[in-house]
This record gives sequence, C-alpha cells and structure tokens, in this order.
Amino acid sequence: MMCGNLFAATPALVAATQVETRQDPAQKEMQDRMAREANKKRQQDIREQTDKLFQLATELKAAVDKSNENLLSLEVIRKAEEVEKLAKKVKEKMKDSVGPPTKQELPTPVPIYPH
Repeated sequence: MMCGNLFAATPALVAATQVETRQDPAQKEMQDRMAREANKKRQQDIREQTDKLFQLATELKAAVDKSNENLLSLEVIRKAEEVEKLAKKVKEKMKDSVGPPTKQELPTPVPIYPH
C-alpha cells in the first residue's frame, strides 16, 4: 500500500518541478543580462590585474638584474611573492564565468578536395 502512494505522488512532484524550472521570458532576459554584465566586469578585472602583473614582473626583472649571484634582496623575494599571488588570482578569475557559455560562431570549415 505504501508503495502505491509513493508512485501516485511521483507524477505530481515531476509536474511541480517542471513548472518551477520554467522562467518568465523577462526574468530570463534579466538573468542573461546580469550574467553578461558580470562576465564583462570579470574581463575588465582580468585586464587590470594582468596590467598590474606585467608591471610587477617588469619591476621584478629590474630588481633581479640589479642583484648579483651573492646577494638577493628581500625586495626581490617580496616582489616575486607578489607576482605569484597576483598570477594565481588572475588564473582563478579566468576560470570563473557567470551563466552558460556564450555561443561563439565557429569558422566555416574549408572543404578539402583531392588533387
């Protein structure tokens, strides 16, 4: 008897879940727009952090060039750690994406003809 009630409730549960997953087109558009804006902001942050990373790497190279084989300053070590931390942040931010992937048009394949 208990199994009959379980199976009787299952179609109603499935129907309720299907209704909940449907979205109002305006709501979906708003979510899509928010996802695009979040990705745009993420891309801007990546550009800014990459510029900073380039600047730090350039400063690190200059500091290493000033040092010799017997002396490595704390400044060089700190700069290297800063480069490492920022590089990791940039890498993590590149992995993050909001929403479904955007559709990018693939190049049209060029047919290969036998000679």
